[in-house]
Amino acid sequence: MSKTTPSPLIDATQLAHLQTWQGRSAHTPDTITAAPVRALSATLDREDPTPVPGTPVPPLWHWLYFLPHARQSELGADGHPQRGGFLPPVPLPRRMWAGGRLRWEPSNPLLVGQDAERVSTIQSVQHKTGRSGELLFVQVEHRFGNADGLSLVEEHDIVYRPTAQPGEPAPAPQTPPLAGQQQWSRVITPDDVLLFRYSALTFNGHRIHYDRKYVTEVEGYPGLIVHGPLIATLLVDLLRRSDPGAQLQSFAFKAVRPTFDLHSFSVHGKPSADGKTVELWAQDHEGWLTMQATATLA
Repeated sequence: MSKTTPSPLIDATQLAHLQTWQGRSAHTPDTITAAPVRALSATLDREDPTPVPGTPVPPLWHWLYFLPHARQSELGADGHPQRGGFLPPVPLPRRMWAGGRLRWEPSNPLLVGQDAERVSTIQSVQHKTGRSGELLFVQVEHRFGNADGLSLVEEHDIVYRPTAQPGEPAPAPQTPPLAGQQQWSRVITPDDVLLFRYSALTFNGHRIHYDRKYVTEVEGYPGLIVHGPLIATLLVDLLRRSDPGAQLQSFAFKAVRPTFDLHSFSVHGKPSADGKTVELWAQDHEGWLTMQATATLA
């Protein structure tokens, strides 16, 4: 008896509608205040000087600003703002930050005390079918600037997935390509407090990071999910701890496998022989690759 192929949740007509979001833009102003920098420093257990006007925003800490402030009545069942505003109304329920690419303007960093603006544009909406079913990818470009011009360009990859099905096979795990070659390492314990503090600092209501009943019973995951941006931030934090004088020019990262709060995980780094790039990765308690990244130094 042949296996029946399920009907796609996104057909050609729906995809064409979702792709009308391509090219849409949004402008978000903000003031780079000191409190979020001070709070994330405490969250990451750093001993940084107290930020004052003129203090540069550390790499990836711009994610503390330009945050969406949807009213409570505007949130969806997953705790995110309802779809159909700036982002398209994708009918696939599971939403994840899959990765991104960032490029800084070293001569014009975002500084504490500045007024700044983010201009966001939806670059593409793509539908694919993978081993786990339908996937929809949305790529957003963010351009950050201040009174002196452009400070940072970021390409942000968002992936939408269908609800997990009972007995659905997990993606095959990968071993880190540079496993055992790291020069820097750090073990992270992703307890509820760490996840709560990062969610609060980024005004992230996504329930997969703090609502254990929701994430296990509705989305089918075994535990709370560690934020992809938090893991990326911890990779850069490892670089900053290991090479305090390094200045990032670009950073690219890709989430490979979810990280759950059920066990500790580790972050690792290996600088190149010429000192121009650093390969960074995170792995779970079993040694499987969860995030891979490359930092280019100025």
